[in-house]
Amino acid sequence: MTPEELSLAISACLKDAVAAGEIALSAADIPDEVRVERPKNRDHGDWATNVALQLAKTAGTNPREFASVLSARLKTIDGVSAVDIAGPGFLNITVDAAAAGALAKAIVEAGADYGTNTALAGHVVNMEFVSANPTGPLHIGHTRWAALGDAIARVLRASGADVTAEYYINDAGSQMNVFANSVFARLHGRDVPEGGYPGQYIADLGHEVLSEHPGIRELTEVAALPVIRGAAYKAQMHDIKQTLAGFGVDFDVFFSEQELHDAGAIEDAVARLREQGHVFDDGGAVWLRTTDFGDDKDRVMIRANGEPTYFAADAAYYLSKKDRGYTEKIYLLGADHHGYINRLKAIAAAAGDDPEVNIEVLIGQLVSVNGAKLSKRAGNIIELKDLIDWLGKDAVRYSLARFPADSPLTLDPELLKKHSNENPVFYVQYAHARSRGAARNAVAAGVERRVDGKDCFDAALLDHATENELLSHLGSYPSVVAKAAELREPHRVARHLEVIAGAYHRWYDACRVAPQGEEPITDTNRTRLWLNDATSQVLANGLELLGVSAPERM
Repeated sequence: MTPEELSLAISACLKDAVAAGEIALSAADIPDEVRVERPKNRDHGDWATNVALQLAKTAGTNPREFASVLSARLKTIDGVSAVDIAGPGFLNITVDAAAAGALAKAIVEAGADYGTNTALAGHVVNMEFVSANPTGPLHIGHTRWAALGDAIARVLRASGADVTAEYYINDAGSQMNVFANSVFARLHGRDVPEGGYPGQYIADLGHEVLSEHPGIRELTEVAALPVIRGAAYKAQMHDIKQTLAGFGVDFDVFFSEQELHDAGAIEDAVARLREQGHVFDDGGAVWLRTTDFGDDKDRVMIRANGEPTYFAADAAYYLSKKDRGYTEKIYLLGADHHGYINRLKAIAAAAGDDPEVNIEVLIGQLVSVNGAKLSKRAGNIIELKDLIDWLGKDAVRYSLARFPADSPLTLDPELLKKHSNENPVFYVQYAHARSRGAARNAVAAGVERRVDGKDCFDAALLDHATENELLSHLGSYPSVVAKAAELREPHRVARHLEVIAGAYHRWYDACRVAPQGEEPITDTNRTRLWLNDATSQVLANGLELLGVSAPERM
């Protein structure tokens, strides 16, 4: 019995008790799902709930009396072997071995779908992350959001949301002119101008431009710069996309800021927000009255010289997302963008949306790597592709995903390169590889899950203490995924996989799947193979949500 099933069963018992007049509550007082959790002392049962303490006052009774009524009904549920009342009214629930063990077969049969849910079905989400300027390679500052953003998108999809992962290309504005001037200078053997982009990659881009446009050096600067800008931009975006692909991050949409400008979306945004009554003119400039929605000051959209601001582009981009049917927009921004939260929410409110529902801004803290070498090619930064080559995609992605986004993080390369239990990603991946090895050895010894076309599974045989522990953690996995999606916290999945890995290693040491020596093959061996393969499946499913591989061998 999974915690979700037990939660629903308790809720059903509450409703029955109310209908029978045993508890004085209204239907509205009864939660659809009741919180159950592991007791600190497992001798007190498999699961515990404090629902009696929560609802007794509303019912006009004391918690122990409330618990007594609920206990009597819970004891009649299939799969519940004992219910005890503890302290002021806690309910400690023990499930029988067969009810717990049946989960192993259910997981194997569910396969890759185990852990998915429909909690966010109907949610249409646009999630923007990374969005690095196309004027240089991706570096360590973009790494965290690449890993976390992709993992968040995956857990949202696992919970039923319709998610579009979007990369906003900042390809308009002065930085693109500086970029083109830098490449032009290097093409002609000169140092980049003051304030230009340093790094060998600018010279490399110059070679790519020259390869595509052999006569570019013969053109005047005025004629050459637009060509260089377009060709170098194309080459740099290709590099960015390749790096992201190597990191296992796929975007559904690459959205160009320049296209907003070219399509007149900036002017359209100003006109639409003016119609809403939030735009005013002052000092020759056009402003959005964002202070009406909690911003610390009003924002200029069009400068007095007629030039639009970045803020105007932000507004046009938000409206584009709204027009494309995304009812929820999630922005993943770096620590230096904390001031953007209020202004983005103000744009949402001015556009007629609910800033508490239709927009969400997540801020990530900085990440650093001990002993990382700066890239001369990229101009004294740590490139993402170098980090992948050095530590490996899996180690970097897992390490970034196992911490909350709002906590500063320093990666330890020496730890991440260790093949030991100290290294979290190795610990989890090794558990998966070990489970696959156990399955291969079992099959080689003649142990099969099916014999003569029939499943060989007896849930009651999974009665060892380590099996009870492992099953309980496997059963909690779906609720962990759902909570990770709800809170946008994929680190919950990573940490739970580590718990499962630990429980699996303890079970592996205590319970053999394959018989030893001349021992006969029994249904215990066959049933344990189901549990072994169920663990493999959950570990693989969880690692997939983090964008990390589940190796068959290590």
